[in-house]
Amino acid sequence: MRAVSIRTFGSPDGMEVVDVPVPSPSAGEVVIQTAAIGVGGVDAVIRRGTLGALGPAMPGDGLVPGSEVAGTITAVGAGVEASWLNRRVWAFTGLSGGYAEHAVARIEHVTPLPPGLTPVDAVTLGSAAPVAHFALRQAHFAKDDTVLVRGAGGSIGIAAVEIAARAGARAVAVTTSSAGRGERLMEHGATHVLDREGNSTRGLEPADFDVIVDIVAGPALPSFLARLAPHGRLVLVGLVAGPPPADFGSALLSRFRQSVSVATFSLDTVPRADLARVRADQFEAAARGDLSAVVHAVLPLEAAADAHRRMDAGEVFGRVVLTPTCKPI
Repeated sequence: MRAVSIRTFGSPDGMEVVDVPVPSPSAGEVVIQTAAIGVGGVDAVIRRGTLGALGPAMPGDGLVPGSEVAGTITAVGAGVEASWLNRRVWAFTGLSGGYAEHAVARIEHVTPLPPGLTPVDAVTLGSAAPVAHFALRQAHFAKDDTVLVRGAGGSIGIAAVEIAARAGARAVAVTTSSAGRGERLMEHGATHVLDREGNSTRGLEPADFDVIVDIVAGPALPSFLARLAPHGRLVLVGLVAGPPPADFGSALLSRFRQSVSVATFSLDTVPRADLARVRADQFEAAARGDLSAVVHAVLPLEAAADAHRRMDAGEVFGRVVLTPTCKPI
């Protein structure tokens, strides 16, 4: 089968399509013939090699990236009921293994697709929407809170904007790279648009925020701590711009008397039953049209490097999806 392999960490030029054997499932696993493969920000961070020990190691024959796929189960391992065969599903494959015509996943990381939800929409929402949901819960988000989503143009950010707006946030501000992207985010529930540094020429946004969902991190993170209201909560869910500076704790301590807090969030800490329930509910909501799956482009598997170049250039709004059988759009 065809798969995309990272041969060297760094630029997208280190990725290439290779032929590898079709995998066989071990106990508790399934094999999925992929119809859609999500291309996420974490894939780009892993490809750059900036995660270090936090990311997967590079084996001698290269690393197949990708963490979420959707398609049809074609084989099951010992301990998995045969009734899973031929079912349409979404699956989390771990930090690698998804950019391929067939992928392996643990059965507990598989969610059936409801009628009316396409595989492309499933991989646009399958990881991103639960991150947004649980990150807001981690931040103790409540109705009438003011919310800032930093780096809102990707699939996590768009989902966070929609969920917060529909749950009754008093204001939902976003940081983004252009006025055009800001206008699109307002269609999803944003009320105020800021530039990447958090500035606005209109001056109408809230002075501070009860909740900040931060997908970016990087060297500018300390400046956003100053935007927290008393008792404000910043939840870090991504490292798109790399880790924050080592001394960012000094900025946090400077707000000591305002009782602000910073937390990290990973889906790894969510009980599997809770995660499965929320993801299934979100898939149903998307099938009804109550949650948006925003797809920037659908590209063939061979265009994975191009997908990463688009992400590196900051031009992706929503999610890029790969599929082994499509023509690019």
